[in-house]
Amino acid sequence: MARKTTAKSRKSSSTRRPAAKRSTKTTAKRSAKTAAKRPAKKSTSRSKKTKVDPITLQVIGGALHTAAREMGHVLYRMSFSSIIRESEDLGAGLFDADFQTLSESDSTPLHIGSIPGYLRGMAETLENGEWHEGDVVIHNHPYYGASHSPDIAIAIPIFYEGKLVGFSANTAHHVDIGAATPGLIIDIPDVFAEGMLFAGLKLYKKGVRNETLWQFLQYNSRTSKMLMDDIEAQVASARLGVERYKDLIRQYGYDTFKASCDELMDYTERMMRQEIRKIPNGTYRAEGWMDDDGRNRGKKLPIKVAVTVKGDNVTVDLTGSSDQVPTGFNVPFDGSTKVAVYCAFRSLLLDQAEQEVYIPSNEGSFRPIEVIAPLGSIFNPKFPAAAEARFTQCNRVIDCILRALGPVIPTKITAGNSASLSFISYAGLKPSGDYWVFLEVNEGSYGARATKDGPDSIDNLMCNTRNNPLEDLGMHLPMVCERYELRDDVMPGAGRMRGGIGVVKSQRVLTEGVITHENDRHTDVPWGAFGGHEGAVGKVLRYNARKPGSETEMHAKFSGVGIEADDVIEFYGPCGGGYGDPLERPAAQVLDDVLDDFCTIKHARDAYGVVVTKGLKLDEKATKALRAKMGKKSNGKTKKR
Repeated sequence: MARKTTAKSRKSSSTRRPAAKRSTKTTAKRSAKTAAKRPAKKSTSRSKKTKVDPITLQVIGGALHTAAREMGHVLYRMSFSSIIRESEDLGAGLFDADFQTLSESDSTPLHIGSIPGYLRGMAETLENGEWHEGDVVIHNHPYYGASHSPDIAIAIPIFYEGKLVGFSANTAHHVDIGAATPGLIIDIPDVFAEGMLFAGLKLYKKGVRNETLWQFLQYNSRTSKMLMDDIEAQVASARLGVERYKDLIRQYGYDTFKASCDELMDYTERMMRQEIRKIPNGTYRAEGWMDDDGRNRGKKLPIKVAVTVKGDNVTVDLTGSSDQVPTGFNVPFDGSTKVAVYCAFRSLLLDQAEQEVYIPSNEGSFRPIEVIAPLGSIFNPKFPAAAEARFTQCNRVIDCILRALGPVIPTKITAGNSASLSFISYAGLKPSGDYWVFLEVNEGSYGARATKDGPDSIDNLMCNTRNNPLEDLGMHLPMVCERYELRDDVMPGAGRMRGGIGVVKSQRVLTEGVITHENDRHTDVPWGAFGGHEGAVGKVLRYNARKPGSETEMHAKFSGVGIEADDVIEFYGPCGGGYGDPLERPAAQVLDDVLDDFCTIKHARDAYGVVVTKGLKLDEKATKALRAKMGKKSNGKTKKR
């Protein structure tokens, strides 16, 4: 049982992507010649003969979602590395034979949305050019659909009665894939320095384990045992998805199952288009910048976003953003740039908490959205530019989309978020000579919303990982957490609704080692919305616990920095911007913030016009007078943005 790949030509001797197949934009039109493009809905995709009743449709939709959630659960429960086992830096889902998303696990959005790109990349590069029953394919090539190289995908083709009917696939971030520096990679010359690159290779061929490839994995990672065990967990997760997929076909028949999948995707598309039509037609713009590329200090990288709404379609154009850079601070177009935009609109327009009916997460939400990024830009780099450290840029694109659309959908957007990522790698050698490597994601913060404060110290936008328990850290690694709390050195953005508070975390390393930090937003302050005040930028300090006066401020991102025993890395996350006039925030709510140590007495007076006594009581008379004075001084006008 086999099916050939859809690519018209494939050069197995080269990892270079054919120039004609490196797309600079995604459209809703299907192109059989361009395997890198997202398959769009075919008007004939749904069987005209098969009608599905609403109850069966809902049951199949629920079963698909449950299966994807099971896959994610198996993956993180069976994994050994803390980045998967604790942080859940993973994604899993089921897909049809055209690589369209049918269901997703409740995991990190960037993992989930990128898997169709991985599958299309696999089809272009597939070993022997055919899918067979029993194959298990490994893939992570950034120029063939991957989100970035440490996110390794495992995919299994699903056959039913000899016909390829779909795929079960997952991705997970791995601790080390043998790159230039342990764990994370920033200041590197090209994609080949990112470590092992897999393009459509088969871990299992027709059910037979490829021992040569497994041996290659064993000898090309600093943490090879953990890498191989985590990949085994991915294989188990994908195999579970295959069985759940087949179970549904056996129970309902292929025609009913296929018709249900098509209708579910069409339904999600209709709901997305319905929400898009509520936005006034027009082009909306926003911009910001990244601190630097990790090598050329002081050289800011512009980010420019133009969102064009026309009827029930949206185009996001990133033209004008920075040219690609000579480090790993570029973004794979298919696997990350497009996915960031899809995530932005799904969270904006199809937020389940605001919907009266359940809307399944599937390919339908992608179809009305077009993404443009010029080839050679930071959001669509040319091969072989490195592209490992790409996450913050994705979050900043989403943040700019929110800012651009704020004037026309003010109740749906947030003020400026931390919109960054603190991803840090600690590594060293054990007495045995083996490496220990630890990857940690530090929390950010959200900007305020129209009716709610911004959540404090939490992954935001495209990031959805959990923190690592400190007990786990102390049990397995030569590290001690000295401090882990909300920031108190700065205040979040004031507003009718205040911005979220960033985290401060201090990690002390007990041995010599090396650290790499992927981070940003030390210079571009999270913006305030509709009269709300700006938030605060982040910072990173380094000092030695045994050497008073050794404190130095680090750049947001640095690569392969040597550390001594008792060196401490102290990360301060950005604070979110405020929403609305701070003078409209209820005085009692400001007092509560003071009592909770979320706000100082001075900040309550200066930003909110609220007078709190030394005895921590609200002085209502003084507050009323001060607010009247502050309102008069601003001529009764609130600062718009």
